[in-house]
Amino acid sequence: MSENNKKIPVTRLNKFFSDEDFLLEQDLSREFIEGDLNMTVILYRVDKEKSAVDDLYGESTVEELRYLPPVELAGLVKIEPPQNKNYAPKGTMRFLEVGNMIFSVHQALLDELDVDIRYGDFIAYPIDEKTLKYFTVVNDGKIYFDNQHTNKGFRGFYRTITCTPVNDSEFKGI
Repeated sequence: MSENNKKIPVTRLNKFFSDEDFLLEQDLSREFIEGDLNMTVILYRVDKEKSAVDDLYGESTVEELRYLPPVELAGLVKIEPPQNKNYAPKGTMRFLEVGNMIFSVHQALLDELDVDIRYGDFIAYPIDEKTLKYFTVVNDGKIYFDNQHTNKGFRGFYRTITCTPVNDSEFKGI
């Protein structure tokens, strides 16, 4: 076993906050997020082994990407306000761009489903019963042991994933 793989119990807070306390609060939080809020997204993970990759740059075109089976995830979704942008310097040709999506998901749910979210994966969010809006992951939230993402500084609790909107030429769903 290497030096980094040793099991080290987190005991710095055991006097006031134990593993049992953490698990109870995690269960309560998951019940609220996954049961009461009823906000879900669909994760389309890029299959990096089956996707064709360009020899020079190590990139794939949209047609060359292959995907693992989609996974539905419950979490907390926040769509940032849209941005009004322009093509021309004087503002004569304008367009309204959908804001970024911030998605928070419990790490325990990802572990149970044996799913990881990575840069470049796509996420679909149902806007209404007939419309899905697609986003791509630009921050996979893998560093989740900061104070914001832990429960009382004890252990990583959830991940925050940042996604930017994509157009139909980038991803149309499977």
